[in-house]
Amino acid sequence: MARKFGGKYSPDGSTVQPDDRPEPSAYKGAKVDPVGARSNVLFVPPVVLAAFSLNDGAIGLATGLVGAGALLLGAWLLRDGLRAQAAYDERRVSRRPGIPRKIFAALFCGIGAGIASFMNEPGVIAPVIFGLAATALHIGAFGIDPLKDKGMEGIDTFQQDRVARVVDEAENHLNAMSDAIRRAGDRQVEARVERLQIKVREMIRTVEEDPRDLSAARKFLGVYLMGARDAAVKFADVYARTQDRGAKSQFMMLLTDLEESFTKKTAKLLLDNNADLTVEIDVLRDRLQREGVRL
Repeated sequence: MARKFGGKYSPDGSTVQPDDRPEPSAYKGAKVDPVGARSNVLFVPPVVLAAFSLNDGAIGLATGLVGAGALLLGAWLLRDGLRAQAAYDERRVSRRPGIPRKIFAALFCGIGAGIASFMNEPGVIAPVIFGLAATALHIGAFGIDPLKDKGMEGIDTFQQDRVARVVDEAENHLNAMSDAIRRAGDRQVEARVERLQIKVREMIRTVEEDPRDLSAARKFLGVYLMGARDAAVKFADVYARTQDRGAKSQFMMLLTDLEESFTKKTAKLLLDNNADLTVEIDVLRDRLQREGVRL
């Protein structure tokens, strides 16, 4: 479906900037999907195996479908595993994935390859060899899941669990906003919502790295985002029917106010973190001086 693009030099674009601040890059916060062609191509072997099993009778068909199911499950688990590892690598503080999806994907790939080999060469040795080879090649190509937490030293796990619940709720609100705005069919509003989401995720990363900031940020990540989500849903319903420019202008002003509020609050959280660091440094210096160490 074609979408209308707008901007500063578009017929309906604004040529006057509200202030002298430069516009953020359109690519800021953009992410590349970690699932690429290498993993998507793994959906082809189960289809081929199932197709070649159609003329092998009932037992051969059942065996082929089991092997195809194992290969398909492995490919699906690999996609989730790659996304989970990308999220793990993106954060400075992160827990290891609860389910080692990439390891399970390699095992299912080996099982599927072993079953496919058994259909062509019944026995034990050949399926085991091909299954182990497929598993090893899968691990060599895609690696394994992170097996330990990152940056969790000295962090209260109870607080981290509270942060995780708030973050999940905030991400649900952001996803609901994106789904609602797509119904409006206005690219300019979509881009504006994406800018707000970048600011919100900056606050989320700040809170994840220091769970002590949760109390100060809870209202922003809960009440404010819920209100923004409800406003986005109502705006999308109205604008999709009437194309009301007044409603669009009011909604854009709301997004601007929210973005500024999130930006200021995130900056304050970072300043508080720096103040905590300064206190820790001063305390350490006092202890060293009492021990007779002069800096």
